[in-house]
Amino acid sequence: MTLPSGSGSGSKSYTQIIKSTTLIGGSSAINVVFSILRNKAMALLLGPQGIGMMAFYSSIADISQAVAGLGINASGVRQIAATDSRDTQRISEVVTVLRRVSLLLGLAGAAMLLVFSAPVARFTFGDDQHTLGVMVLSLVVFFQVAAGGRAALLQGVRDISGLARMGVLGGFFSLAVGVPIIYFFGEAGIAVSLAAASFAGFVTSWWFSRRIDIPLVSLSVRRAFQETSALFQLGIVFMASGFLTMGSAYAIRLIISAENGLHAAGLYQAAWGLGGLYAGFILQAMGTDFYPRLTGIANDNAECNRLVNEQAEVSILLAGPGLVATLTLAPVVMTFFYSSEFREAVDILRWICLGMMLRIVAWPIGFIILAKSAKGIFFSVEVAAAVVHVGLAWLFVGTFGIAGAGIAFFGLYVWHSIVMYWIVRRFTQFRWSAANRRLIMAYLPISTVVFGAFKVLPLWQATGLGLATTIVVGLYSLRVLAGLLPEHAFPRLIRPLLNMRGV
Repeated sequence: MTLPSGSGSGSKSYTQIIKSTTLIGGSSAINVVFSILRNKAMALLLGPQGIGMMAFYSSIADISQAVAGLGINASGVRQIAATDSRDTQRISEVVTVLRRVSLLLGLAGAAMLLVFSAPVARFTFGDDQHTLGVMVLSLVVFFQVAAGGRAALLQGVRDISGLARMGVLGGFFSLAVGVPIIYFFGEAGIAVSLAAASFAGFVTSWWFSRRIDIPLVSLSVRRAFQETSALFQLGIVFMASGFLTMGSAYAIRLIISAENGLHAAGLYQAAWGLGGLYAGFILQAMGTDFYPRLTGIANDNAECNRLVNEQAEVSILLAGPGLVATLTLAPVVMTFFYSSEFREAVDILRWICLGMMLRIVAWPIGFIILAKSAKGIFFSVEVAAAVVHVGLAWLFVGTFGIAGAGIAFFGLYVWHSIVMYWIVRRFTQFRWSAANRRLIMAYLPISTVVFGAFKVLPLWQATGLGLATTIVVGLYSLRVLAGLLPEHAFPRLIRPLLNMRGV
C-alpha cells in the first residue's frame, strides 16, 4: 500500500499535531516513570484501602476546585487563543484579569471547603474522623485554582514546551514530596501530601508563566468588569462540565464503596489510573495545542472539520497499539505499577481500555462545540453524559460487582461517540475522512477481538494473540505516521529507508 507523501499544507498540520503530541507525550512518558515509582510506593505503603481513601480525597479536591474556579481558566485559554497575537494590549488585559480573579476564587473556594469540611467528610466516609483531612484539602483548592490562572496563559499562547516541562516537574514533585509524607504518616498524611504537591504545582506554574513577556496594563473598573464578565459567561459552562465530570467520578466511587467497601474503590482507582495512563498524553495534547488551534479557525467549518479529522487520525494511530498492549498485558501491568493485591482490578482495566479507544475517537469532534462556544449544546451533552455514566454504574456494579464500573465507562463512550458524531454532523456538516473510517473500522474491532479472546480462550492463547496483534498494529501505525510527515522531518540517516519503502 502506497502512503501519502506528506507534502503541502496538510503535512504542515500533521507535523504540528505530531510535534505537539510528541512534546506533551514526551513529558508524559517521563511522568509515567514517576507514576510507576509513586504508584508502587503508595500501593505498598497504603494498600487498596488507602488508595481508595486517596481517590476520595482527590475527588473532593477536584470537585471543589472545579466549582471554585468557575471555569475561568478554560474560558481564559479560549479568550487568549481567539485574540490576534499582535494585539498585546488585549491579551494583557485578559491575563491581568485572569490572574487576579483566579486568586480571589481560589481563596473563596478554600474558605467554602473549610466551612463545610465536617458535612463533606461525613457524607463521603460516614464519620467525622476525616474532617481534618478535608480541611487540609482547602489548601489544594486554593493552589490549584491559582495555578490554573497562570497555566491558562501558557496554553492560550501555545507554549507547548513550557507546559511539557511543567508537567514533568509536577510529576517529579508529586513523587518527591508525596511518598516521604505517606512513608512517615501513613493514611493520616494523604491530604497533606496532596496539599504539598499542589503547592509545588503552583510554584511551577508561576515560574513558567513569568517567562512570557506580558506588558503591565492599568485597567479601569469598567474594563475589568467587562473582561471578568466575558470570562464568566463561558467559564460557567466549563465549571458545570467539570463539576459533572468529577462529580460523576465521585458518585461512582461512592457506589462502589457502598456495595463492596473502600478496598474495592481502591481497585477501581488503580484500574482507572492505568487505563488513562497511555491515552492520557494524547488527550492532554488535544486540550493543550489542538483546542487553541481549533478556536482560531472556529468560524470556518471546512477548516474545522479538516483539522479535527487530522487530529483524530494521529490520535487513533498513536493510541491503538498502546491500548491493545494494555488489554493484553493487564495482569502484568497491574502488578508492575501497583502490587499483586490489585490483581482483582484486571477486568476493570480491560473494560476501561475498550472505553478509552472510543474516547480517543470521540474527543476530537467534541472540541468543535467548545471552539464554537455552543454553550447550550455543550452543557446538555455533559449533563446527559453524567446521568448515563452514573446510571450505568449504579446498574452494573450491583449486577457484576466492581467490574461493572468498567463496563459503565465503556457503555458511556458507546453512547457518547454516537451522540457527538450526530451533533457535529448537523452542526458543521462534519464527516469522517476516508482514512479515519478505515482506522475506526479496523482498530475498534481489533480491540474487541483481543478483549473477547481473554473471555473464551486459555490465557496463553489469548496473550499470544494479543501480543501478535499489538506488534502488527504498532508497525502499521508507525508506517502510516511516517507517511503523514514530510521527508525533512526525519533524520537524514533514515531518509533513504523511507524512500525505499515508497513512503
